[in-house]
Amino acid sequence: MLPLAGVTIVAVEQYGAGPFGTMLLADLGAEVIKIENPADGGEIGRHVGPYYLGPGNSQFYQAFNRNKRSITLNLKHPEGKAVLHDLVRNADAVLDNLRGDLPEKLGLTYEHLKAVNPRIVCAHLSAYGREGPRKAWPGYDYLMQAEAGYLSVTGEPDGPPARFGLSVVDMMTGLMTAFGLVSAVVGARSSGKGSDVDVSLFDTALHNLNYLAAWYLNAGHRQGREPRSAHPSLTPSQLFRTADGWMFIMCNKEKFWPVLCERIGRPEWGSDPRFASFKARLANRAEMTELLDGVLMERTTAEWLELFAGAVPAAPVLDIAQALENPFVRDSDRVADFTGPDGETVVRMLTGPVRIGGETLPTRAAPLMGADTEAVLERIGIGPERLAELRERGAV
Repeated sequence: MLPLAGVTIVAVEQYGAGPFGTMLLADLGAEVIKIENPADGGEIGRHVGPYYLGPGNSQFYQAFNRNKRSITLNLKHPEGKAVLHDLVRNADAVLDNLRGDLPEKLGLTYEHLKAVNPRIVCAHLSAYGREGPRKAWPGYDYLMQAEAGYLSVTGEPDGPPARFGLSVVDMMTGLMTAFGLVSAVVGARSSGKGSDVDVSLFDTALHNLNYLAAWYLNAGHRQGREPRSAHPSLTPSQLFRTADGWMFIMCNKEKFWPVLCERIGRPEWGSDPRFASFKARLANRAEMTELLDGVLMERTTAEWLELFAGAVPAAPVLDIAQALENPFVRDSDRVADFTGPDGETVVRMLTGPVRIGGETLPTRAAPLMGADTEAVLERIGIGPERLAELRERGAV
């Protein structure tokens, strides 16, 4: 059995961060019941283009919602809220990624739901938290990167501020929320009492500053952009030119520098006083970079990687297509075909990064909106006639 088999999560989620977190939980066996409002076309991610499998079924949506179930439910409708309570009664957690003031208004907090299920965990993923002056502010990944300092350390020193090419804050916050949710569920199963769990995009972005924050808070150091995307102190740990492009070399331990020098045919540099330590190499980084460029540009990236053969930490600089066509990826289970409930719709996507020894992770494509409404509601005692009434009244 997968480790989260038997865990049920009701997800009031949309777009990226929340769906990413619950998708990781669904990969590991949790039943994630995704609630979508039938009055507004369902989850907004369904309509994010430019690539679609059909109406309301974008490839963007598929990438964040594999292995889940979908039901339609209007939480603003009194009877819709009653159905939510029936779902919560037999669930372990409710996760939302709404604006910080909305969980209270929609009755998704522990205070609202504890009478229904005292062990329920209510995980809230918001932009700036559910308390404070920004609780009603909308917020998105790139805004967090900007305000938390990421753009000031990304790109070349003489270039404009630059964001990450990916929505890294969304992904990290989804993961943090999943981590907090599972931790709280473990605690609730032990104590019999659930709780609220709060994670925000801003707090996650700020927390990721990590050692750079420690350097400023304790030593007053303001880190800026480094040339060649270099590490601020470990050297060489940066981009280098080759005969046909770029590669990244990371000698992040002292032992790798003499190995690198040996493999490129310059063993004398390993003991050269200019380069004999991290401190010396940092002081002479411009000279070291020029010398290494001169040697590394004599061969192609592939040729150098063959010579380094895992003895020197290095990687080619690839574009997205090259990264996915990389034999290390292509000839593994890192990409798979995910099949829809009709048995015909197939979406080729990345698999999850967590491997469970001896277990095959599920490969179900993301559900169509409301695909599981009848099955899930029948399980909590709502039969066809009652379901028809709820649909007629706009609750489902």
